[in-house]
Amino acid sequence: MRHALTLATHALSTLEVPVACLFVHTPTSTILSTGHNDTNRSLLGTRHAEFLAIESILLTHPPDIFADTTLYVTVEPCVMCASALDQLRVRRVVYGCANERFGGCGGAVQVRRGFECVGGVYREEAILLLRRFYVQENGRAPRPAAKGGRELKLVVEPLGG
Repeated sequence: MRHALTLATHALSTLEVPVACLFVHTPTSTILSTGHNDTNRSLLGTRHAEFLAIESILLTHPPDIFADTTLYVTVEPCVMCASALDQLRVRRVVYGCANERFGGCGGAVQVRRGFECVGGVYREEAILLLRRFYVQENGRAPRPAAKGGRELKLVVEPLGG
């Protein structure tokens, strides 16, 4: 998960939403692929970290490899990504913070059926990265909002609090 946070930090430095992931082949502990969001640069809403990493894996491996993979991702996969992960039969998903608006692993809705899901790993770090993104100006947004007066909150409330 530390590696995913490093990738998310890089995404933030390129003005992308700081969401990043890596797929690990569980039996060998080998990283198969990594990805971070590319929606702002590409102007394509489907260029999520998970989709980019999946695309890379499918270029060199058969789809059945996902049955032996664990996905580490900084933010709970959205409904679209969770559905794709379920269809690919990913073994396990470990994520940082919940996605209460769009999460597909229980944050907003539950779309997964076939994979184990573990949340809250490096939760505070993932939340702070998102907060850093959302206080900055995003000139690529369809209707950019002035955010000059926003303040970065550095305290993360505990779960259930």
